[in-house]
Amino acid sequence: MAQMTHNRVRIKLKTYENKLLTVSCNNIINTINKTEAVIFGPISMPTRRKIYCVLRSPHVDKDSREHFEIRVYTKIIDIYKPSSKTVDALMKLNIPSGVDIEVKI
Repeated sequence: MAQMTHNRVRIKLKTYENKLLTVSCNNIINTINKTEAVIFGPISMPTRRKIYCVLRSPHVDKDSREHFEIRVYTKIIDIYKPSSKTVDALMKLNIPSGVDIEVKI
């Protein structure tokens, strides 16, 4: 039985600001295009929203409330057939602060 080896690197980017996400995705894609790897993505995942309800004055009016919302934007980039040059270029890449990166091999 032949075993298939999956030569794939998956990069998952998360952030609270959509502009930072597009800038970091463009930086990653430009660096990977300089090497011989094959790119699939960036794939936009659904935006996760968390809504918090807070009482404005906790002792007097329960009818007066404020709602706050936090949005988490996520994109996935798949890299097929990565070489050592690709991995080295990704390690040297500067990504703006506020972007969470998960790399799975």
